[in-house]
Amino acid sequence: MRTVTQRVKFAKVEVDGKIVGEIKNGLMILVGFENEDTDEDLDWMSAKICNLRIFDDENGVMNRSLLDTGGDILCVSQFTLHAMTKKGNRPSYIRAAKGDIAEPLYESFCKKLGFLLNNEVKKGKFGANMQVTLLNDGPVTIIIDSKNKE
Repeated sequence: MRTVTQRVKFAKVEVDGKIVGEIKNGLMILVGFENEDTDEDLDWMSAKICNLRIFDDENGVMNRSLLDTGGDILCVSQFTLHAMTKKGNRPSYIRAAKGDIAEPLYESFCKKLGFLLNNEVKKGKFGANMQVTLLNDGPVTIIIDSKNKE
């Protein structure tokens, strides 16, 4: 399981010209899954993201988490996060979980995030061609991989 987590001033996702998910201050999360991902990966990742201290405190120091700020989450499934680019110029997505595996993981991940935040997680539309608009704040962008817990 891999995420790209961005601190944002706002973010939205559109499908066919209609907004399907939108937030103001908070986190925009792109998430990709592998076949081997488990509930343990979902638990670890959701706790890690909700507790990341990447929001400024009263002294302008990144010392507050999403739980401290009451911010929102917009979460978008993105299988291309598992692209392999070692050989040639055409990425391989063989490590990315297929939809029948990835979609339930995505839905469960969003529910876990929402439970920890006690707030509804806004989402994209799984498998759709989406247009994502955001204003990265900082910029603060963090890549997290549940198989490489650095």
